[in-house]
Amino acid sequence: MNHFTPLLFLFTTLFFTLTQAATFDITNRCPDTLWAAASPGGGKQLNSGETWTITANPGTTEARIWARTKCQFDASGKGKCETGDCNGLLECQGYGAAPNTLAEYALDQFEHQDFIDISVIDGFNVPMEFSAATGSCSRVIKCNADIIGQCPNELKVAGGCNGACPVFKTDEYCCNSGNCGPTPLSKYFKDRCPDAYSYPKDDPTSLFTCPTGTNYKVIFCPS
Repeated sequence: MNHFTPLLFLFTTLFFTLTQAATFDITNRCPDTLWAAASPGGGKQLNSGETWTITANPGTTEARIWARTKCQFDASGKGKCETGDCNGLLECQGYGAAPNTLAEYALDQFEHQDFIDISVIDGFNVPMEFSAATGSCSRVIKCNADIIGQCPNELKVAGGCNGACPVFKTDEYCCNSGNCGPTPLSKYFKDRCPDAYSYPKDDPTSLFTCPTGTNYKVIFCPS
């Protein structure tokens, strides 16, 4: 047997994996600097107009992309953000703190479909669009309302509008038992962003699919 064959197989497998990875172009169209975050992916400062591109392999699940606001980091990448903070790290190693508008996805799932959504269950901090960028999918999900300006008093926080679950931590809002429905507070978000998850069982109107192999874009402050 040719001793180069295992190495060739390794490179072939790696090439196949890379070519099948989905690309996510994350663009800041807000007037202010934001600090984009992704799990998996890490984090990056994005000045207005800048784009950060990440990739995720097929089979990736429970993934999310969000924006952080009013951050300050030192030279070692440690600091703090007003919203969306991920344990004080520039390059996130986990999820961010509420409130944060979330683009969520799972790649290459049932029948080779990607599942994508925008969630405001953990609140809202930056307007967002999550859409297909290539391929046969034309899905566009957007949450671009004045959520913060009209935020109910009990959900108001600096820089954002919190979700009811992070604030009250009850089964009614967090659905820990798996049995919950919409509430007046979740309807506040749903009325303004009909395509976004407003409570945990909001799947029928908030979970969308694209064929695996689609690339995506996330825009903060879409037009």
